[in-house]
Amino acid sequence: MAACALRRGLLSGVSKFSRKHSHRILSVPDINSGNEVFKPRLQCRACGLLGGVQQKMFMSSRNRPEGKVLEPVGVFEAVKQHGKYETGQLFLHSVFGYRGIVLFPWHARLYDRDITPPVSDSKPEPPGAHGSKEVKGKTHTYYQVLIDTRDCPHISQRSQTEAVTFLANHDDSRALYAIPGLDYVSHEDILPYNSAEQIPIQHELFERFLMYNPPKSPPFTSRDTLKAWQEKNHPWLELSDVHRETTENIRVTVIPFYMGMREAQNSHVYWWRYCIRLENLGNEVVQLRERHWRIFSLSGTLETVRGRGVVGREPVLSKEQPAFQYSSHVSLQAPSGHMWGTFRIERTDGSHFDVRIPPFSLESNKDDKAPPAGYTF
Repeated sequence: MAACALRRGLLSGVSKFSRKHSHRILSVPDINSGNEVFKPRLQCRACGLLGGVQQKMFMSSRNRPEGKVLEPVGVFEAVKQHGKYETGQLFLHSVFGYRGIVLFPWHARLYDRDITPPVSDSKPEPPGAHGSKEVKGKTHTYYQVLIDTRDCPHISQRSQTEAVTFLANHDDSRALYAIPGLDYVSHEDILPYNSAEQIPIQHELFERFLMYNPPKSPPFTSRDTLKAWQEKNHPWLELSDVHRETTENIRVTVIPFYMGMREAQNSHVYWWRYCIRLENLGNEVVQLRERHWRIFSLSGTLETVRGRGVVGREPVLSKEQPAFQYSSHVSLQAPSGHMWGTFRIERTDGSHFDVRIPPFSLESNKDDKAPPAGYTF
């Protein structure tokens, strides 16, 4: 499983050893199951030692007739404590374990309900949501990235390997299409590395968006097609608000996106997608059993939605697989609204508790742009 426990200890381990030691990313087979899985290990080029638990590293392996062998993938770089990563930066995702490359950064307002802010610079709670807390928005960097398609089958903690969907370019208001392997990644989820390969990431858009440029660091430069695609699809790609809240060591992060408006039966229908990540920050094994949503529309309607699990799954969150992420969609017959709710979580002893989903706004863009373009080349 590609996402085994690349946690906070990994960040400290990499930064501690990065000045004196360089670490190769190696591959290793799972000899117990007979299946190809990703088991993090580090090998130091300076001393030749394999790293311990606090310095785990993502790896890949290749099947050959004579068996599976270790293959170097790249060398870790120092984690950026300040500033941002540039276009072309190779990285490993610290939670989901996949290899990826940065396309471009976004700057979002992070509303963290775990932090008690002063009243100024705060965002009021939507009508009807739990509590009356105001939350301060802090600027935070996220990245648009490509996921290596070789790792997609192993990302078991994701309901899909894309966090981007678009409305289709025709009249069917429910028609959606997605670009596989296009994700949003928070700055702290990036573990940077470098590679000598000219095509280190396998994705159909890699060579269309990026070109190899050895004198540059990182040695990949954006093509004009990437710049044009970003400019054309900016309204549908950009994330502006991120909402986060923790209940009993279960942290829920929500990122909403406005997708556009469609006309249906002589009325306007506004669409949003939202990405949700659940993370178990504790040691207890828990399982998501139910969801309970409340959706408020500017038209004055309040809808309640209850159901088993999320996107047809009831994920288990443990130290081995601490996170689960999925995307879904919502439509309103009004240009704005709010959503909030709870997830019912079950402990191993059969007891339950409710985890709060932080309230978030559904806001439409003031100028409704043309449908997204540039998906086909």
